[in-house]
Amino acid sequence: MMTARPSVATRALLEDLSLIAREAASRIIMPRFGQLAEGDIRTKTSPSDLVTVADVLAEEYITDRLKLLLPEALLIGEERCSQYPSLIDQAAKAELSVTIDPIDGTANYAAGLPAFGVMIAVLERGIPVASVILDPVTQSASLALKNEGAWSEDETGHVMPLHVAAPFRRIEEITGKIAWRTLPVNDTALADHNLRAMTGLWDLRCAAHEYRLVASGHGHVLAYSRTCLWDHCPGWLLLHEAGGYGARLNGATYHAAIPGRGLLYAPDRQGWQMVHDALALSL
Repeated sequence: MMTARPSVATRALLEDLSLIAREAASRIIMPRFGQLAEGDIRTKTSPSDLVTVADVLAEEYITDRLKLLLPEALLIGEERCSQYPSLIDQAAKAELSVTIDPIDGTANYAAGLPAFGVMIAVLERGIPVASVILDPVTQSASLALKNEGAWSEDETGHVMPLHVAAPFRRIEEITGKIAWRTLPVNDTALADHNLRAMTGLWDLRCAAHEYRLVASGHGHVLAYSRTCLWDHCPGWLLLHEAGGYGARLNGATYHAAIPGRGLLYAPDRQGWQMVHDALALSL
């Protein structure tokens, strides 16, 4: 009889991942923040899809460190996937993989706006089991370990547990981030009416900070249309370990091997369904 492989997700691993993210931030990302020359920024798929020299160098640094830490893992970096898209398909089958977003919120970083983050997640058979989301500016990190909770840790080592906001029961109570321009909806008029009724919606152009805010109770919902692994594996684990509920728009779990569109999060299942209905989201 085959025995299950023991999980690599431990506090020690999470400490190592956090250290790697902090090193990349202090050695590569922050020294170049506000100092980028014209040739240090280029576009990828569109004028708004930017990459900087810091993205590339930080991913290379993190990748090299991870090869030593987890030599058996498939490494799925945002910039590397731009060159080798097949890596994304391999993630669904890999026993162990790691997603890397060296600078989430590159447009903010390139503009000198201090709202960007480093995101790393460890996946076992496509399921996130450990994640780090670091704010390089404040050196505060949001950490999560499957079945062990979510917490924040500052550069001094001070730890604070994370928990999502209390459940809402009225649309008018809702705050958070909803990608309303690109989400698929069946009834535009209904969605527009309910979006206007919500208390406060924001868009930080940075999933790292949006996940951190909602995981710490400073917002109720998150709704995304684009769901790249490196952008959402860390936050998926963080929000669930902070007590929240999330699913694809068709109700499926978020996994590279399970088809579906978009991602929607709320404090609980009832709130998730309320937002789904209010926005008439298409499956």
